[in-house]
Amino acid sequence: MKTAFWLAGATVLALANPAMAGDTIKIGFVSTFSGPTAVIGNDMRNSFELALDHMGRKMGGKPVEVIYEDDTFKPDVGKQKTEKLIQSDKVDFIAGYIWSNVLLASLKPIVDSKTMLVIANAGPSQVAGELCSPYVFSTSWQNDQTPQAMGEYMNQKGVKSVFLIGPNYAAGKDMLAGVKSAFKGEIKGEEYTVWPSQLDFSAELSKARASGAASIFVFYPGAAGVQFLNQYTQAGLKAQMPLYTAFTIDELTLVLQKENALGVPGAQQWVNDLPNEQNKKYVADYRKKYTGLRPTFYGAQSYDAAQLIASAVEAVKGDTSKKDEMKAAMEKANFKSVRGAFKFGNNHIPIQNFYLQDVVKDADGQLSLKTVATIIKDSQDKFHDKCPMK
Repeated sequence: MKTAFWLAGATVLALANPAMAGDTIKIGFVSTFSGPTAVIGNDMRNSFELALDHMGRKMGGKPVEVIYEDDTFKPDVGKQKTEKLIQSDKVDFIAGYIWSNVLLASLKPIVDSKTMLVIANAGPSQVAGELCSPYVFSTSWQNDQTPQAMGEYMNQKGVKSVFLIGPNYAAGKDMLAGVKSAFKGEIKGEEYTVWPSQLDFSAELSKARASGAASIFVFYPGAAGVQFLNQYTQAGLKAQMPLYTAFTIDELTLVLQKENALGVPGAQQWVNDLPNEQNKKYVADYRKKYTGLRPTFYGAQSYDAAQLIASAVEAVKGDTSKKDEMKAAMEKANFKSVRGAFKFGNNHIPIQNFYLQDVVKDADGQLSLKTVATIIKDSQDKFHDKCPMK
């Protein structure tokens, strides 16, 4: 399977020796900027732009040019846009990627060309394990980690059994696997739904009810998360089967989920109220610049992606041809992250804390997310030992 991944649809890249550093720092940013999930991509772009504002829109004394590309939620389009950034735009860095399947489709041309990549969301297990690369870093997590944290919280709550529901693609499989690896109770069943087209979950909710499970765990980002939570509530399950989630409730979906989200806990490595100074500045300035909006974890990870890239460029004084030196600088995670201090594992995935988040009403009567407790300190993904980098 690993060999097939690398060979399938391989494009022979006519790459010469690495180009000399130019007068600008060129960054390609791949995300979804059209369709229902564009709200996520826009939040990522907003935060990346805010980070550039905070650094005077320069890195290593050079102005920064960002080329944003829309993957349209499709792996083949994401791959095409990635190849354009490398071959035509000749970017120094690539960042972004919401979806694991889009990232996996785009990975080979990035690694083949030795282009530095900073993943701002997607966390497929392959990239943490056998497909890790010296040129690939993440400012998010490996997919299993967040649901593992929720599984640990469910253990702490004494939950006896659970029914698992998620989408049938790389991240969905990783998420449910993460819960199963941590949860000590009984798994009463699991269902995978068609992604991204299926938004009717009545059959899955009926199966969950019939299973006799004490609870439900679900992973559905974006619009699917809104639909699932509405249908879960309408089915009358909220009072019967407590819901535990990862990535289903965030500041983007909360405005649509409203009171349905109250009492539904989630796990995350960043919440907007983390008390470090960099985070306070980020959240306040985001809300000031983008009136009426709140940043999400997607945005926080993108803000950190810009900061990580800047740390590399500063280390080489703008000479981006010095890739080994940039890699060494990035491995130090020597920047002020909005999540507080963290370090990279050997596979360039963060080793970091995971928090319990809950939905509350703030002083203005608006719903927002609040940090309740630390579930796990210094979590490291379980695939790092499969990474050949040591």
